[in-house]
Amino acid sequence: MKEIAVIGAGAAGMMAAIAAAAKGAHVTIYEKNDKAGKKIYITGKGRCNVTNVAENSEFFANVCRNPKFLYSSIYSFDHDMVMDFFEQNGCPLKVERGGRVFPVSDHSSDIIAALLRVCKKKGVKIRYNCKVTSVEYTDDAVTGIVIVGKEKASCDSVIVCCGGMSYPSTGSTGDGYRFAREAGHSLNKACPSLVPFEVREKWPLALQGLSLKNVGLKMYKNIAPEVGDKAAKGSKKKKAVYEGFGEMLFTHFGISGPLILSASTAYEEGCEYILHLDLKPALSHEMLDKRIIRDFEDGRRKEFRNVLGGLFPSKLIPVIIELSEINPDKKVSEIDKAERTRLVNITKDLTMTVTGTRGFNEAIITRGGVKVSEIDPSTMESRFRKGLYFAGEVIDTDAVTGGFNLQIAWSTGYLAGISAAERTEYES
Repeated sequence: MKEIAVIGAGAAGMMAAIAAAAKGAHVTIYEKNDKAGKKIYITGKGRCNVTNVAENSEFFANVCRNPKFLYSSIYSFDHDMVMDFFEQNGCPLKVERGGRVFPVSDHSSDIIAALLRVCKKKGVKIRYNCKVTSVEYTDDAVTGIVIVGKEKASCDSVIVCCGGMSYPSTGSTGDGYRFAREAGHSLNKACPSLVPFEVREKWPLALQGLSLKNVGLKMYKNIAPEVGDKAAKGSKKKKAVYEGFGEMLFTHFGISGPLILSASTAYEEGCEYILHLDLKPALSHEMLDKRIIRDFEDGRRKEFRNVLGGLFPSKLIPVIIELSEINPDKKVSEIDKAERTRLVNITKDLTMTVTGTRGFNEAIITRGGVKVSEIDPSTMESRFRKGLYFAGEVIDTDAVTGGFNLQIAWSTGYLAGISAAERTEYES
């Protein structure tokens, strides 16, 4: 029986360990925290968006970087297999809007519990509070690992599943990148992704706590150093770096929510972006104008501030009034076409300036990592060191929100696990 060491008891790590053990390997997971799955526990606001039922072609369309690298891993262990795994191991699942899959209980702890049950059943040993400091090699092949305190453990293969740098409080502090560099690998810069935005304007801060559903968003890189009407209008002529539809949230620092998090996958540090928010994407400018005219006719004796309740949430109305520059006390019967046009334009194109993100502390995932050209996609093995494998967030591939990133973790972990086990069996 060959020895396989898995570094990290997260989604990719536990799945890799289970897959390897199922192939007959003796597997030990080394976890520097005092418990497994700390990041799983907080995903999906504690509910854990396990995967997404999108067909594989749609899945790859939702992968932002290096989707082709994932072909072998996804087809080896796709969303149907992931769902079967959890349901057969005591964790029933449900499918929600957008194909997102969650445990029926809405408790991420049930996902972790299922993984730990299978680890125990398969004989996987987990050593907690055990930080690996380095991987040892002889003639470019893995021979073991070194643990804090200079303890050494011999093994035939190592699967690096340390995550990236997002949510460092969960233990993701870039250890995997160090192991990769020491093995001769090069990295693409690690950046926070699926992360909230900070904005320059003050009015979004007044909307703290307001959630908007079914809104449209386009994001453009702002080349001009100054920001204003001219820069915002000019940005429309360029191609959007991100375009989407969904739900967003105003916060004390700017904006968040699924739509914004997905937009952040196109964000580049050091650049400024203009967001164009469409509050009524189902209506054209002309249709919206006709809707406003009807509302004005129905409330022709009312002041402007009192006829907007049918169009906007109450918390948003003061902001719309301010940005439209229409006197809130003005009778709607006195509002002219130019003022009405401004109201339509603001509703269809509410602009904000992104000045930065909330960083790794609030990023759901890390963009960047070990270059995929240096990893065999059919096995997840290093092209430089025999017996060294990578899985999960440490690799330079990521996706938008909706369960796609956890699917990447399950799939790459599974493929790395069976590959490591089959390699040791072949060599034996």
